Amino acid sequence: MRMALRSILWSFICAHGLCVNTGTAWLVAGESRTPEASIRNQGATALNRSPVRIKDVADILGVRDNQLLGQGLVVGLNGTGDKTGDHAAQLLQNFTTRMGLNIPAALLKPKNIAVVAVTATLPPFARKGAKLDVQVSSLGDATSLQGGILLQTPLVGGDGRVYVVAQGALSIGGFAADGGGGAGGSAIQKNHPLVGRAPNGGMVEREVETCFQRGGLVSLVLRAGDFTTARRMAECINQRWRDSASALDSNSISFMIPSTGSASPVEIVAELENLRFTPDQRAKVVINERTGTVVAGLDVRIAPTVLTHGGLLIAVKRVPVIAQPEAFSNGATTVVADSATTATEEDSQALVFGPGPTLGDLAAALNALKVKPRDVIAIFQALKEAGALNAELVIM
Repeated sequence: MRMALRSILWSFICAHGLCVNTGTAWLVAGESRTPEASIRNQGATALNRSPVRIKDVADILGVRDNQLLGQGLVVGLNGTGDKTGDHAAQLLQNFTTRMGLNIPAALLKPKNIAVVAVTATLPPFARKGAKLDVQVSSLGDATSLQGGILLQTPLVGGDGRVYVVAQGALSIGGFAADGGGGAGGSAIQKNHPLVGRAPNGGMVEREVETCFQRGGLVSLVLRAGDFTTARRMAECINQRWRDSASALDSNSISFMIPSTGSASPVEIVAELENLRFTPDQRAKVVINERTGTVVAGLDVRIAPTVLTHGGLLIAVKRVPVIAQPEAFSNGATTVVADSATTATEEDSQALVFGPGPTLGDLAAALNALKVKPRDVIAIFQALKEAGALNAELVIM
C-alpha cells in the first residue's frame, strides 16, 4: 500500500512539474529522487506540461452546487447524548408536542438524544425525489452519535426556503467507549464520533432552476484566473468550432453554440468539456508551517544571490536536586531545581547561485546539505524578503 501511494504521488508530481519537500528530501519531477541528485532538465519539464481537459480547470456559469443547512435531533443514543443545557430538552418538547403529547420540558431528561447541525450540498439539476447524503455534527456536549437516527429535518438554502428533507440512520465510521469511571476512568476512541453521515438520507423536495446556456451562449469561468490560460482556452475551442469563443477577461470565456449541425446543446457542451489544452501557471511557492510542507512549481526562478544558513540551538535543562538537612538539625528534606544552559551553533555553509538559477538548483543544494523542512521555510521567506525569489509566496 505504501509503495502504491508513493507511485501515485510521484506520477502526480511528474504530471504537474512540481517540487515537493517530503521532510527528508526534495522530490523533483523528471529527476532522480536521491538527495544528491542534480537538476538539469526542469526547464523542459515545466514547459512540457501535460494538456488538461477544459472541465478540469473551468466551470460553466450557472451550473453550481447549493449549500443547505438545518438543525435537528438525533435519537436512540445509548446515554451518550447531550447532558447539560436546555436546548435539547426544548427541541424534544417541541417534537413531542407535534406528536400530540404535552410534556413539560423540566420533566424531560434527554441523555439519549443530541442536538445536531445538518448540512448537505444540493447538486445542479437535482430533481424532486432524488436522494443525497447529508452530514450531521453535534452542537451540544454529546460524547458520541454512534447508533443514532436523525429525525425528519428540513434543510433550507440561503433564501430561507426548504429544498431537502433529511432523515435516517447515521454512520460515523468510528466509536467511543469508556469504563464508566468519569474523567479518571479508562476510555477508547476511534476516529471522530461526533460527526456522521446519513447515506441517501436527504430527499429533494424543491428544485433549483439551473440554466447552462442562454440564447445559445455558454459562459466558462476559470477556477484560477489567468489571462494566458483564458486566451489558450479560447484558441483551443476555436480550433474545433471556428470563431465561436473569445476570452472576455482573465476569468471568463464566452462560447456561442454553433447553430449548424444536428447536435444538441448538451452534446456540444459535453464535447467542449473534453477538449484538451495546456494552461499556464504562475510561479508560486506554497508553505504550510504547521506541517513543514513546501510545494513549488518548477517555473520558480531565483535571482543571483549568496545564501548562508546556520542553526543556533539553546537548551535550558532543569534537574531536581534533593537537599538533605544536616544531622540533628531538625531540618526538612527539600527539592531544589538546578538549571543548566547549553548553546550549540551549527556550522553554516554559503551557497552561491549565479545568473538564472532555478528552484531545482536550490532543491539539489538543500538536499545535499540535508536541510530540515523548518529551515527550508525560513530560507524561502528570507529569499522573498530579499527580492531574490521570483514567485508568489503563499503561507498557509
